[in-house]
Amino acid sequence: MMRRFLSEDFMYGKMMIPLDGSKFAEGVLPYARRMAKGLGLPVDLLFVDDPVQPAGLAASRASEYLQTIAASFGSEAKINALVESGAAAAKIIEAAAAEPELLIAMATHAYSGPKAWLLGSVAEKVLRAAPNHVLLVRPVDGQSQRAVELTTVIAPLDGSQVAEKALPTLAELAKRLALGVTLVRVTRRIYSAPPEAFLPVFGANAPNLKQLWADANAEANEYLSRIAEELHRDGLAQVTPLVLEGGADGAAAAIIELSKNTPDSFLAMCSHGESGIGRWLVGSVTERVVRHGTAPVLVIRPE
Repeated sequence: MMRRFLSEDFMYGKMMIPLDGSKFAEGVLPYARRMAKGLGLPVDLLFVDDPVQPAGLAASRASEYLQTIAASFGSEAKINALVESGAAAAKIIEAAAAEPELLIAMATHAYSGPKAWLLGSVAEKVLRAAPNHVLLVRPVDGQSQRAVELTTVIAPLDGSQVAEKALPTLAELAKRLALGVTLVRVTRRIYSAPPEAFLPVFGANAPNLKQLWADANAEANEYLSRIAEELHRDGLAQVTPLVLEGGADGAAAAIIELSKNTPDSFLAMCSHGESGIGRWLVGSVTERVVRHGTAPVLVIRPE
């Protein structure tokens, strides 16, 4: 039976953008503006005066700063500026948990700078604990003021039911933002001894590695084509199934390379696990893509 992914009720009711006054944190703004406008979402701009973080923007100037940021969204946008005091990650998580339909959009670095790349950062703490979907953007110098285009959403799938739970969100975003969809599955070539090496053990039944590889690719293509057909039935015209060969670096490296070679794209991936620290498995493909990739990543929580 063909599944239908689109529903009448959109999963996002609001976007929250945590800011700390740094240019790094503002790196999320072009993507946040594009999504908020395209999806018609009201936006909460959240500044947290965190005494633990190095001295930055004075809290007394936070409201003025947020109003300046709000103006960049245009006069039609519904923007709410919030100033809080306390631990930044805890305040973000607390605010988000109260609104399950809220999308968090944030940069992967703030005052800790690019060398910290998520390790111990506010972004990583939010990923570990917040129940909401999180759009993560790796900031680039001078990016905050420029407009960006989004034309393609890349959805890595590994055949698991957990990974497929990203599909309803992906379908809604593609429909509402007029995006093309690339469905990707990474297969691993079987590197081993030549078939004749198996003869002493298996005799005439030695495995044919070329055939095993061909079968794996055929199965991956059939799987992606089936999902592409389901998305076509939901009215998505541009859906491309793509099977990639993963090298020694694994699936994450292949996905990162694909995103680099796909202009104006972002990734939509599920975090594997549904509660506690299991929401964000260190060493998972999603974690590696977020940590080492350059494209924006929408991390989707499985329901």
